[in-house]
Amino acid sequence: MASGTIRYWAAAKAAAGTAEEGYEATTLGAALAAARERHAARPEFARVLARCSFLVNGEQVGRRGHDEVALPEGAVVEVLPPFAGGCA
Repeated sequence: MASGTIRYWAAAKAAAGTAEEGYEATTLGAALAAARERHAARPEFARVLARCSFLVNGEQVGRRGHDEVALPEGAVVEVLPPFAGGCA
């Protein structure tokens, strides 16, 4: 199990109520599922997360399945909501 940091930006930061938090997971899908569970009391969080794009260590995840994106030890996941009216 790898550990690292999830950083939330803009609307994702507001919905999470924090700028960043740690995770322990082997895939992006598992890290995001745990984050949704941690923030279950904030229903807007899941809605915002569904529209976000993601970077892992600065590289775009794109359309790859989140369960297929491995997270190495110490990885930084950036959660980026659509900016300036763009779409995910």
